[in-house]
Amino acid sequence: MASLQIIVFDVCGTACALHRSAVREFLPLPHLWRPPALPRPVAGFFNLGGQAVPVLRLDVLFGLQKMGDGAEANLYRHLILVDRFTGPGTTALLVDRVLDVASIAPSQLSPVSQEGTLNGCVEAEVTWDERLVHLLSVERILLAEEQQALAELGRQAQNRLSEWAVEA
Repeated sequence: MASLQIIVFDVCGTACALHRSAVREFLPLPHLWRPPALPRPVAGFFNLGGQAVPVLRLDVLFGLQKMGDGAEANLYRHLILVDRFTGPGTTALLVDRVLDVASIAPSQLSPVSQEGTLNGCVEAEVTWDERLVHLLSVERILLAEEQQALAELGRQAQNRLSEWAVEA
């Protein structure tokens, strides 16, 4: 039986994972710009090759308490880039640290009922390195209304970025 690759990461001491196939890449935390009146779950935006990429704070979305905040804690934080929830482009998930790219057997997965988590965002649980890991569904991290609001914020940020573009 083929193994399943997952990206394991930490959010406020909670181990989570995504299917490797859902992740485009991960990056160290760049400088983010934060327009006024952004909702708390949006950490800001960054410019990736001329595209405004929204950054979501999983700690806020999941209602988790940060253990340490400040410049030193930010040194180890990562962005996990995934395909945008609605439309083309990329969205980034802000996590405390990417821990591993692991291979697991499908038999190690314990399904979680959709009613057991908000919007069914946890699709399964797995034990990794003696820790319980929540395998997340990228498509279900945000509610449909949140996806629409994020798409609109992304359009506004892209327009702002385009206004500052300089022809080479």
